[in-house]
Amino acid sequence: MKIENIKTLGELKKSGYESKSIKDELRSNLREKIKSGKPTFDGVHGFENTVIPELERAILSRHNINLLGLRGQAKTRLARKMIELLDEYIPFVTGSEINDDPLQPISRFAKDIIETKGDETPISWLHRSDRFFEKLATPDVTVADLIGDVDPIKAANLKLSYADDRVIHFGMIPRANRCIFVINELPDLQARIQVALFNILQEGDIQIRGFKLRMPLDMQFVFTANPEDYTNRGSIVTPLKDRIGSQILTHYPETIKIARTITEQEAKLDVTQNDMVYVPSLARDLLEQISFEARESEYIDNKSGVSARLSITAFENLLSTAERRALKSGADKTTLRLSDFMGIIPAITGKVELVYEGEQEGAAAVAQHLLGDAIHTFFPAYFPKIEKLEKEGVKNAYTDIIEWFFAESGFELLDDCSDEEYERILGSIVPLEILIKKYQPQLEKEDKYFMKEFILWGLVEYKKLSKDRFSEGYQFKDIYGSFISKL
Repeated sequence: MKIENIKTLGELKKSGYESKSIKDELRSNLREKIKSGKPTFDGVHGFENTVIPELERAILSRHNINLLGLRGQAKTRLARKMIELLDEYIPFVTGSEINDDPLQPISRFAKDIIETKGDETPISWLHRSDRFFEKLATPDVTVADLIGDVDPIKAANLKLSYADDRVIHFGMIPRANRCIFVINELPDLQARIQVALFNILQEGDIQIRGFKLRMPLDMQFVFTANPEDYTNRGSIVTPLKDRIGSQILTHYPETIKIARTITEQEAKLDVTQNDMVYVPSLARDLLEQISFEARESEYIDNKSGVSARLSITAFENLLSTAERRALKSGADKTTLRLSDFMGIIPAITGKVELVYEGEQEGAAAVAQHLLGDAIHTFFPAYFPKIEKLEKEGVKNAYTDIIEWFFAESGFELLDDCSDEEYERILGSIVPLEILIKKYQPQLEKEDKYFMKEFILWGLVEYKKLSKDRFSEGYQFKDIYGSFISKL
C-alpha cells in the first residue's frame, strides 16, 4: 500500500510512520545523496567547490541559512533546489491551515478534531513541490502579512470574542509550517518586521495582537540578501543575523566555460532559432566575456553587480538578430556574424548600473565599449600580439591586411546583406584567408567568416584599422585614410 493512500490517523499509526522535522528530512536525504555520489544541487554550475559544500554543511547542521551575494548569483535557484531534499509526501490533518502533523498537532483546530475523532481523524498528504513558500521583502510588508492578525469577519461569523484564539487569521509563515520559507532581499524588510521574526527563529513562539501562542513551528528558513542593500535600503538587524545559523557568500562564474554552460542552460530559445542560426564557438565565448568585462569596467558600478541574466538575455537577442536578418533575406539558415552583436545592446543597457563617467558616455556607448574590450581581450589568444611600437619598414602578421585597406580604400558591410554578399566581401580580402590558414589551421569551415570579421574588429581595437558606424552597417577603412578624409 502506498503511503499516500493512507486516509486516517489510525491507518497512519499502523503503518509505522514516524514524524521528522523538516530540518531532519533535509539532513537525512542529503546524507543519502552524498553517500550515493549523486549531485545535490543539479543544474547549479560553478559552485561545486565553493558555495555548495558550505550549503551542505549548513543543512547537515540544521541551520537556517542566509545566502549573501550580488544580483544574478543563483541565490533563489539554490533555495528552490532544496525542495529536492524533502521527502516526497508528508501527512497533515485534513483542513488544517498550518499543515499540522497528525502525530504532533500544534494548532487548536487539529488538537480539537483529533480529540473528537481519534483514529478516524482524516489525513491528507502534502507533496514536496507544495512545500516551498517565497516572499519578496518590500517596505510595505506588515507583521499581519507574515505572522497573522485578528480576523473580525471570522469572529462575527463564528460569534466568538476577540479574546478567543480561533479568531486569528494566520499569516504566510504559520501557513508555511513544515515547509521551506524563503524571504528574498531581507534587508528591504523594515527593522520592526525583522524583529517579529526573532521568536519564530529561536523559540517558536508567535505573538498576534496580544495572543501569546506557543506554536513550535517546524520550518526551514532561507534568506537572500544583496551586500549593496546594506547601505542603500537598509540592513539586517544584528539580533536577527545572530539567529541565522549560516551565512553563505555566492559569486559569479569564475570561467568562460562555466558561464557558457549557464547561458546555454537558461536561455529560452525556440527550436527554429537553433535550427536556423549556427553560432561559432568564439561568438559564445565573446558573449560571456562581455559580462566579465562589465564587472571590471570603470563605467559600471561594480558594487551593484552584473547579473548572469545579462549573458542569458544577450544570447537570446543575439540569435534573434541573426534570425531576423535571415528572414529578411529569405534564407533558411545563416551563420552568426560579429556585426549581429549590435543587437544585444538593449539586453546590456537595462542590466548595468552606470557610475558618473558611464552616464556621461551613455548606456549604449558603454555597451559598445564592452564588446570592444571583449574582442581586445580575446584577440591575442588567436593571433600574434600586436605591439604598440613597431619598427619602421619591418613587416608583421598584419601588414598585408593593412596594406590591402590602404590600396582598396576599405569596404562597407551592411547589417542585412545576404550571406552570399557577406562571404563575397570578406572573401575578397585575401590576406585574411592567409592569416587564418597560418595561425588557425584547425578552424572549422563554418567558423571561417566569423573569424575574418573578428580579425577586422580586433585590428580596429588595436588602432590598426578604423571602423565607422552608419545607419545600415559598418565601414572599415585604413586608419590613415580615415584621418585624411576628416581633414
